[in-house]
Amino acid sequence: MPLQIFRRCGVFALLCLLVAERAPAGDTIVLKNGRRIVAIAAVVDGEKVRYQTPAGELSLPKSIVDHIEKGEGSSFANSEAQGAANLAITPPTIETNASSAATEGRAVHDGAIDRVFLASLESEARAGEHEANEKAAMGHHAAAQFELSRGDMEHALIDERAALTYEPDDALLLLNVAYLHLRRSEYKQALEYLERARRVAPSNADVAKLSGWAYYGMNKLEQAVAVWQRALSLRPDAEVRAALEKAQRDQQEEENYKENESSHFTLRYSGGAEPMLAREVIRALEKHFSAVESELNFSPAEPIGVILYTQQAFADITRAPGWVGAMNDGRIRVPVQGLTQLTPELSRVLKHELTHSFVRQKTRGRAPTWIQEGLAQWMEGKRSRENAAVLLQYYDGKHFVPLGQLESSWMRLPGEIAAYAYAWALANIEYVVQVDGMVDVERILDRIAAGSSTEAAVHEVLHSDYEDLMRSTAEYLRKTYGR
Repeated sequence: MPLQIFRRCGVFALLCLLVAERAPAGDTIVLKNGRRIVAIAAVVDGEKVRYQTPAGELSLPKSIVDHIEKGEGSSFANSEAQGAANLAITPPTIETNASSAATEGRAVHDGAIDRVFLASLESEARAGEHEANEKAAMGHHAAAQFELSRGDMEHALIDERAALTYEPDDALLLLNVAYLHLRRSEYKQALEYLERARRVAPSNADVAKLSGWAYYGMNKLEQAVAVWQRALSLRPDAEVRAALEKAQRDQQEEENYKENESSHFTLRYSGGAEPMLAREVIRALEKHFSAVESELNFSPAEPIGVILYTQQAFADITRAPGWVGAMNDGRIRVPVQGLTQLTPELSRVLKHELTHSFVRQKTRGRAPTWIQEGLAQWMEGKRSRENAAVLLQYYDGKHFVPLGQLESSWMRLPGEIAAYAYAWALANIEYVVQVDGMVDVERILDRIAAGSSTEAAVHEVLHSDYEDLMRSTAEYLRKTYGR
């Protein structure tokens, strides 16, 4: 949600706290090829190195790891619009024996996937021996886990599906394919694989767990609550309990809500709200949908949920900081208390939050907060004129926060620092759009979706690193708004 222009006094001290607070402090896995993977925590477990990331627990063959540099905590935070309402659900794991561990070690070694070895496994599998099929499946699964560790969900999904061709009735492989679809906000596709897994393993708690995530992402609260309750009846799980509590809060609040639908939206609103307002909101959203779709050359595959709250219900349900005026955590949540018709400000808020839905689905939940918020402000019509002088003052005084520190969630930031972050995010997007139009933004988003880090995507498209982008943005602000 955009904020008003920030005040100058006292913000520098807060910015110093922001830099200190967000300094990297997690564990770093150093591979034998020199590549480094930053994790929340990493441990050696037999022939594997297991590590926690915002995507859940992942693992690598120990054979490709040189050493682990231990930190003091996590440098990660969830993005506000990370999909499925920020529900922290880890991927299912496949227990391996000595034979499968050896296969994994040969499939991924020296920091790379051995495609020649995978091809040999596939050739053996074509001979029709069951053990050969198991090895081919495990080899491709190892490749998928390696690609997922690098953030390359596109190729991880390709390899996980390849694994499934050799073991089509393996419940854990089905679950891993479903998990990857969930990470990509592809809920209907995930449910197809989860239904196959349910037929194979009807008492598997992970099937119910991931099904709840899919239903929640599709705004089907009743089904999500039901399957998460079943998951807990099968196995205690702190993640499922937290997700279930969140869904039940939504369900209780929305029990008496009315519902409207359109081509791209499912709208729910308090029975005390004006029906005319609900209809106007739907019309505005459809209009904004066409505009954002045209700008980003992308159309979300999943319907978008929208909830209109009273002010108190919004605070109770979202538990967001006081400076947050609306939210998109997988569903667009907007307080509209006291409104009887659509106002220009509400229309701008709707377009802002709708942009988050587009960017989340286009990048499969990988876009950093500064791109999310910068682009959302640009789409709603904001520009940098009123903040340019203050931003330049901080930039020239070398008191600015680097873009790398603005990638993760801003939800815990004090209001004035959040305002600073919003202003810089808008300025950077505004600069990129003014130089070569929305096409460069679109290309950056596509590269992020394909697995590139944000700074790498920026460099590939703009031939600039973060430092260069900040410098160019400052020059743009000076030239465009300077006096």
